[in-house]
Amino acid sequence: MKNQSSVTEFILVGLSRHPEHQRFLFMVFSFIYMAALAGNILLILTVTASRCLHTPMYFLLINLSLINILSISVSVPKMLHNLLEHRKTIAFLGCIAQIYLFTWTLVSEVLVLAAMAFDRYAAICHPLHYTLIMRKGVCVGLIAGIWTVGLANSAVHTGFVLQLSFCCSNVINHFFCELPPVLKLSCSDTSLNETLAFLADAVFGMGSCAITLMSYYFILRTILKIHSTESKKKAFSTCSSHIIMVSFYYSTAIYIYIHPSSAYSPNRDKVITVLCSVITPALNPIIYSLRNKEVKEALRKLISRLGIFQRQ
Repeated sequence: MKNQSSVTEFILVGLSRHPEHQRFLFMVFSFIYMAALAGNILLILTVTASRCLHTPMYFLLINLSLINILSISVSVPKMLHNLLEHRKTIAFLGCIAQIYLFTWTLVSEVLVLAAMAFDRYAAICHPLHYTLIMRKGVCVGLIAGIWTVGLANSAVHTGFVLQLSFCCSNVINHFFCELPPVLKLSCSDTSLNETLAFLADAVFGMGSCAITLMSYYFILRTILKIHSTESKKKAFSTCSSHIIMVSFYYSTAIYIYIHPSSAYSPNRDKVITVLCSVITPALNPIIYSLRNKEVKEALRKLISRLGIFQRQ
């Protein structure tokens, strides 16, 4: 069955309908976008350039940064363009591309966060077997599997969206094309799409959350058995950055996606989506670098090597 849509483009309402807010929003999100790109690229360069950071934990962190760059680049550039335009439109195929790419990054990110939690579990609970458990082949296979699962899941949802008809309103009450608001516009039966989306979000979201919680349960149990206060602090410090980002990400992502379509509220969910898809990619490199002595030291060496910072 082919798409019978008579819609060739969609109109994106954006974050605000008030013209006086457009330039302010443009400046704010331009700054956030540039900061997110600069932070994540700098983090990738820092880890790549420092041999002491060539470990499974930082390999996973590089992939998280790549996902962050892709995630924020899916929505923000088009939003910035529309903030300066009187008619805020996106082509039908452009909308489909945003759905595909954002869904891909969404699933990939939760799986990488779960993999990072398992990495910390292996490092703290099984230190003698850590190099065997998280050897190079396992890490590469794990990441390849995560990206592939994300691609396949996204292809399924996007394929089912292409089977729908869009023949009524073409106004999307969002700042980019995301699956829930786009399904609301279809004049076809979307019950299958909604069921598949809910199941996928529940499996990947709740499944990765369960892996993360179980990992930290065993980590906490192991840390409490350590007698040395200094060793306890060191063990906690290796997990603190990840715990902060996991708590922030899951609290926003699960709120958005793990609820029935009847509870969908466009204006409320737009704010939460901004936190999940825009603010989180900008915060990740800051939290992982500022709270990590190894990264800070490697960053200083990289900056010094590039001649950006001159000691007096």
